[in-house]
Amino acid sequence: MSANQDQLIVITGAGGFIGGHLVSTFRSHGHKAIRAVDIKPVSDWYQRFDDVENLSLDLNSRENCETAARGAHSIYNLAANMGGMGFIENNKALCMLSVLINTHMLQAAMKYEVPRFFYSSSACVYNADKQRTFEAPSLKEEDAYPAMPEDGYGWEKLFSERMCRHFREDFGIRTRVARFHNVYGPWGTWFGGREKAPAAICRKVIEAKVKGKHDIDIWGSGEQTRSFMYIDDCLKGIDLIMESDILDPINLGSSEAVTINQLVDITEEIAGIKLKRHYDLTAPKGVNGRNSDNTLIQKLLHWEPSTSLRAGMEKTYRWIHDQYLARERGDAGVLREVYVASR
Repeated sequence: MSANQDQLIVITGAGGFIGGHLVSTFRSHGHKAIRAVDIKPVSDWYQRFDDVENLSLDLNSRENCETAARGAHSIYNLAANMGGMGFIENNKALCMLSVLINTHMLQAAMKYEVPRFFYSSSACVYNADKQRTFEAPSLKEEDAYPAMPEDGYGWEKLFSERMCRHFREDFGIRTRVARFHNVYGPWGTWFGGREKAPAAICRKVIEAKVKGKHDIDIWGSGEQTRSFMYIDDCLKGIDLIMESDILDPINLGSSEAVTINQLVDITEEIAGIKLKRHYDLTAPKGVNGRNSDNTLIQKLLHWEPSTSLRAGMEKTYRWIHDQYLARERGDAGVLREVYVASR
């Protein structure tokens, strides 16, 4: 993390998965001035630290965005209404309303002359017609146009990308935009409806093993293809992109494409169990195929996410396994408190 350690860094969505890791990473690099913001009560954050300015604010409000941005040198905007496909497909209006967050944060950055602004976009911006095959098409940055993104969530992300561009062009804010491809890892949502595929599958496999039922439900045919990026690679990419001269949105994702069935295979191998699979063809499943084309990030940064899916899933599985058992015992908050206290 290259920013001056005494300049104020603002991280929105800090009570969530990626935002919490980002706060932790800046702390570990010696940054002293960090403002962490999330709509959730601080007690519900995945990671929280007493030496950080922690604010519980609804950033749909322009006034709260101004409170968050005041005095900042860099803003990392990760706040949004989002989750896995089940949440995205059933909450399109709520996802669209996240446009208020990015718009108000950009306005606040302009008001307080914040020079640097990072926006977390998504692979959901890509044209749906290019994702109809199960062959995991590698999506290049230009494949977002002509526009036909994921309904709701994808449209909001694409619009917010354009907002970042025009605030840079018109007002001089140094905006950087990364299109995340399915970030996963420990200290994220793993139950409740907003979890993504790696966490959901870990939970289902763990539950089957603990309860001895040896069955698993899979949304869709299992032939859908995706790539999944481990959280450490995401954090490294955010830093490299923020410190770069890359003006346009760029892919940040692994190029290791797998089917959902293969993701289940890996998780079963980690758990040491084999399950009977039941396919729910009526469940939300998203596009048929999507992968990250990393040609541009390799060219511009001489780097790309490299953590293998197996290695990342082993760490994720272990964390969710411990969380699952703690929750079954009725002490789900204990592991989080121990983690925070030990940092």
